[in-house]
Amino acid sequence: MAFSGSRRDFLKAAAAGAAGLALKTATGRTARAEDANGRPPNIVVIFTDDLGWGDIGAFGHPTIRTPNLDRMIWEGQKWTSFYVGASVCTPSRAALMTGRYPIRSGMCSDDRRVLFPNSEGGLPQSELTIAGALKEADYATACIGKWHLGHHLPEFLPTQHGFDYYFGIPYSNDMDARPPEGMTHREIVLEPESEHFHVPLMRDEEIIERPAEQETITKRYTEETVDFIREHQDEPFFVYLAHSMPHVPLFRSEDFVGVSRAGRYGDVVEEIDWSVGQVMETLEELDLAENTLVLFTSDNGPWNLLRDYMLHAGLPGPLRGGKGTTWEGGVRVPTVFWWPGTIEPGVVMEMGAAMDMLPTFAALAGVELPDDRVYDGYDLSPVLRGEGSSPRDSFIYYRGEQIYAARKGSYKAHFITQGAYGGGGPREEHDRPLLYNLDIDPPEREDMAEEHPEIIAEIEEMVEQHKEGVEPVENQLIK
Repeated sequence: MAFSGSRRDFLKAAAAGAAGLALKTATGRTARAEDANGRPPNIVVIFTDDLGWGDIGAFGHPTIRTPNLDRMIWEGQKWTSFYVGASVCTPSRAALMTGRYPIRSGMCSDDRRVLFPNSEGGLPQSELTIAGALKEADYATACIGKWHLGHHLPEFLPTQHGFDYYFGIPYSNDMDARPPEGMTHREIVLEPESEHFHVPLMRDEEIIERPAEQETITKRYTEETVDFIREHQDEPFFVYLAHSMPHVPLFRSEDFVGVSRAGRYGDVVEEIDWSVGQVMETLEELDLAENTLVLFTSDNGPWNLLRDYMLHAGLPGPLRGGKGTTWEGGVRVPTVFWWPGTIEPGVVMEMGAAMDMLPTFAALAGVELPDDRVYDGYDLSPVLRGEGSSPRDSFIYYRGEQIYAARKGSYKAHFITQGAYGGGGPREEHDRPLLYNLDIDPPEREDMAEEHPEIIAEIEEMVEQHKEGVEPVENQLIK
């Protein structure tokens, strides 16, 4: 696909950068973005579950059709080096919501990867979420879909973390499994029925359906999102649409059964693409598109233990590894920003992260973040506006509570490597870290450690500085 002249100009500007406009701290702010009526932009975050880097048509999947996401990419910004805070659900979502590595909030663990139905912990009240920050600018806020940041006590639910409204399943859709006699867990995942997973569907703080009818869950999340946008079209709003799919078990509505060449997994992704189209069409119908920033991304990479899930798992594209690993396929995710009239279309190859969303959205809304905590995110709004380059030049890769790898610039050092959850390979500590140049070797194939000991030393120094700034807190996942 040939770029237009404006796209070339944008990419040239992004590569050159504008140091005076690229904010280097999370608490710094750019000027608030406003429409002609002085209203800050609406924000919609569409967060999928276990979607791989290579599962979207325009990211390279040959048989999954995603026309709405492809349109988002053509009209918006495609980020090819965008990271989430962890390679599994709970810590990844905590990082997105707080702009902080989950180690700072106690939302990661070496013993329990995520929160479970019997977990009594959750995101602490002391943490500031995106929704909580945007309430300072009088945004109407909704969390629709998977929460997975605490449910056992009301204080951990979205309605106690800045969201006016919640509708969704509070944790992963494969939990509360109840296999019929004679069936294994694997069998009910591969041939799923809603009654085999006793997960609750909640509205605000009340369970309204159990087990949730998951065959229609993507459709109902979409309808709730569209309704919220319509109800709040006259005021700034923030919608966090967190799809339960394509996490296994894979459910899709009747209209999407058998529509994809890529099988059940493809059906599920194509229904998510339909959902994206419904959101875009609603914004355009209400004349809100030019004052709404839409972000589409995933919470981590795909399951790639195909012996367990066969063809019910996604693809990491050209990247190595998947969910549960600190290889690129576990934490680098497909990402698109869409904001007609503001975002200059193009491909951004610089680094960005889900943790950057809190400071970015706060800057766009004109909200000053409190300075009583450490933020790990950066304001990316200059990049979205085509006014500067990304201020992010590093990333720390956690697995549980431990640092397994770190990236600075083009280079990534692995101190510890381990395969995916469920027997994907042994844990191996490296006396001399593995080193990869991710610009020329995204699949992490050729170890360059012997050639660049000085780069390893620089990355190790960066990691030590990071560790010195991490203060111990109560672990929420082991409660």
